[in-house]
Amino acid sequence: MTEQDAVLTKFREYILGPLRFMNVLSCFELGIIDALREEPAAGMTAERIAKATGLRVGAVEQMLLLPVKEGLVDHNEESEVYRLSGIARVQDGDLARVLPWMDMMKEVCLRQLYWLTESVRSGKVVGLKELYDFDGNFYEASTHYPHLQKAWGGMMDSVTGFIDPWFHEHLDVPQNARVLDIAGNTGLGAVLAVEHKREENISVTCFDFAQKEAEARETFRAHGVEDRCSFIGGDVFQAVPTGFDVVMIKHFLDMFDKENVHRILTNVYEALGVGGQIVVLSPVHPEDITQSSSVDFFPAYFYGCTMAEGGPQKVSTYAKWMTDCGFEVTKVVSQDIATMPADMIPAHGLICGTKTRP
Repeated sequence: MTEQDAVLTKFREYILGPLRFMNVLSCFELGIIDALREEPAAGMTAERIAKATGLRVGAVEQMLLLPVKEGLVDHNEESEVYRLSGIARVQDGDLARVLPWMDMMKEVCLRQLYWLTESVRSGKVVGLKELYDFDGNFYEASTHYPHLQKAWGGMMDSVTGFIDPWFHEHLDVPQNARVLDIAGNTGLGAVLAVEHKREENISVTCFDFAQKEAEARETFRAHGVEDRCSFIGGDVFQAVPTGFDVVMIKHFLDMFDKENVHRILTNVYEALGVGGQIVVLSPVHPEDITQSSSVDFFPAYFYGCTMAEGGPQKVSTYAKWMTDCGFEVTKVVSQDIATMPADMIPAHGLICGTKTRP
């Protein structure tokens, strides 16, 4: 293959990407995959799948062409029977992690990315204005449109559930620490912090927009940790609540450019007393960007779908910004990509700091 052909092949993959994605996702949404799960050994003909799903036979055959080509589904042309192949080898827990990502990509990304170019030019999420007549960022919009919150929240809860064991394995907190979870969203992060740090007997306060309070408190109630978790409504750009030993900032700094990251870190610094700790968990880019799929996802996601700014940085960059805002950096850890599930997009970094002077 010539160098020109290699480049043209990449363009072909870009062109086909959205169509391939929706073809596979629709096979799940239409019930085709569930129908094949019902008889994994015997398999089903297109006629039987059509009867089970209420689809036309021709539609079933067309929708399964790509999954067959990709090895996700097997087709015996003599018997005309379809069986799950690649999909059958994926454990339910792994598939439960993948599908929320696919749902989020459809609901949050595909439609809004039509206006990516305009969003980059204007510094505003144009898709939100065009689709919902909403002026603001995605996270504000999600409090008004439940289907957006559901799609994004499901993906975020999946990411949180996956990364939190790694995060807490590398996190040291003082005994009986009072922890503030900035941008705590549904409260799941606070719950997981309490569960992972039971021996340390910590208490966690979720800090987010006031509109998130009811959902967060319901999360606390559902997990039986109402005595260890609480909620404060507010805006991190206005002020950070005082009286805490540790401030956690998880999956939040990457939403902003340098200027706004500095504003957040400065507000945290002012809210903490001497000896107070800051803990940042964020998607990060590796030094060699060819070793990660994060650059495939985050620039378009942040600029076209959520904030019209931001994007992950290298851990060294976050550490420098933390130092610039007065903290002494005490720990920097990057997730080992080789240990991650093959489907995972973001790799994370943990950056810890301490306020050492008034």
